[in-house]
Amino acid sequence: MTSRTSLLDAPPTSRPRTLARWLLGGVLVFAGVSHLTFAREEFSAQVPGWFPVDDGPVVVASGVVEISLGAALLGWARGRVSVGLVVAAFFVAIFPGNLAQYLEGNDGFGLDTDRKRLVRLFFQPLLVAWALWATGAWRDRPRRG
Repeated sequence: MTSRTSLLDAPPTSRPRTLARWLLGGVLVFAGVSHLTFAREEFSAQVPGWFPVDDGPVVVASGVVEISLGAALLGWARGRVSVGLVVAAFFVAIFPGNLAQYLEGNDGFGLDTDRKRLVRLFFQPLLVAWALWATGAWRDRPRRG
C-alpha cells in the first residue's frame, strides 16, 4: 500500500531550493509593488491590444496577484508545492502579454527593439522552471500509481 503525500504536507526541501524560492518570492513582491507604483506605464505595454479590459485595471490586478504569490512563496513553506504550481501557472498565463508586446512592437522596460522583445520570450519558460524547481513542485507532486 502506498501512502500519498498531500500537496500541503510535502517533505522539506533543500537549502538551495529554499533560497531560490525566497528569491523568486522577493522578485514577485517587488514586481507587484512596481505594478502599483513606479512602473505602471511599463507594465501597460505588456497588456495585449486585443485584451477586452483597459490596461489600468489589468496592471493593478496583476500587481496584486504578484504580491500575493510572492508573499506565499516567502511565507508558506508547508504549502510550497501548491504555491509553486500556481506560480508556474501564473507565468504561463501572462505569457500572451509578453508575446503581444513582441508582436505589437510595444516598448517597455528597455525592450525597444524586436530583437530584445523576442529574446525576452525565452525567459518565461525559465521562470516556470524556477517556480517548479524552487518549490519542489515537480519532485513532490502527487503521483498516480
